[in-house]
Amino acid sequence: MSEKADYAADTEIDESLDQLPDDETVEEAVQNLEANGFEVVVVDSAEAALATLKGHIPDGASVMNGHSTTLEEIGFDEYLTEGDHEWEALPNEIWSIDDDAERQAARREAQTADHFLGSVNAIAKTGELVAADRSGSRIGAYPFAAANVTIVSGVNKIVEDLDAALDRLESVAYPLENERAKEAYGVESAIAKQLIFRQELEDGRTTVVLIRDQLGY
Repeated sequence: MSEKADYAADTEIDESLDQLPDDETVEEAVQNLEANGFEVVVVDSAEAALATLKGHIPDGASVMNGHSTTLEEIGFDEYLTEGDHEWEALPNEIWSIDDDAERQAARREAQTADHFLGSVNAIAKTGELVAADRSGSRIGAYPFAAANVTIVSGVNKIVEDLDAALDRLESVAYPLENERAKEAYGVESAIAKQLIFRQELEDGRTTVVLIRDQLGY
């Protein structure tokens, strides 16, 4: 499991864009996210977030996750692959495939899971979500492919507006993800594919679970 602290000592970030906001800021972000069509659930702890996810996903659903330090920190990744549930855990199927081409095809197909979970790199108080990938294997599911999307985030990712959210991507998330990528994959990361998720137009499709804690990056 990776945590922000594992990489923070090896790089510099703009700590002003990684603070716990006050209750008024969180409430304003919730209101604007909901106005933009996102379902929002606010919880007080990592344990409560994991319990929320367990109750949110029905038995029999196919479930895929994009890489997310936040999901690792709350214990969801371990629960998905090893826990006692009645879901179809797509990561277990994908990573059991030996052939590279077949595994890549399975990863693409998993973008259309019944439930796809991940995080974002920033949340604008004005109601937009910002995320980026090197490969697109996470954010590819968010706009359309997956039937249901759940975004899990610490409230430390809430910033003033969209410009600040884009700044946070560059000056907080990318430096930390770059250190993780070098350790995990032996290559540098890149903001190669970027998503600004401004609105969800399909009722109930995308849920944002906000945790009143400093999690992920």
